[in-house]
Amino acid sequence: MANPRVVAFDDLESIAGQQVGVSDWHLIDQDRVNLFADATGDHQWIHVDVEKATKAMGGPIAHGFLTLSLLPMLGAEVMRVTGTT
Repeated sequence: MANPRVVAFDDLESIAGQQVGVSDWHLIDQDRVNLFADATGDHQWIHVDVEKATKAMGGPIAHGFLTLSLLPMLGAEVMRVTGTT
């Protein structure tokens, strides 16, 4: 598990433009992509049809919004902000 960097709210501006940290690795497998497709109703073949996507482009592509939805989890692994209410 990653150890998040602890930063006081008042010091956030001082780390602008710097690498904050690195999260743990997380597997994004086809089951996860399919579950996201079910949750969002986005069943485009580039995400869920493994055979067709593999023939057309080497493999399926995870949803962009799936990637974005991981940001709160990944952010918590990287940084914790103190001094807020």
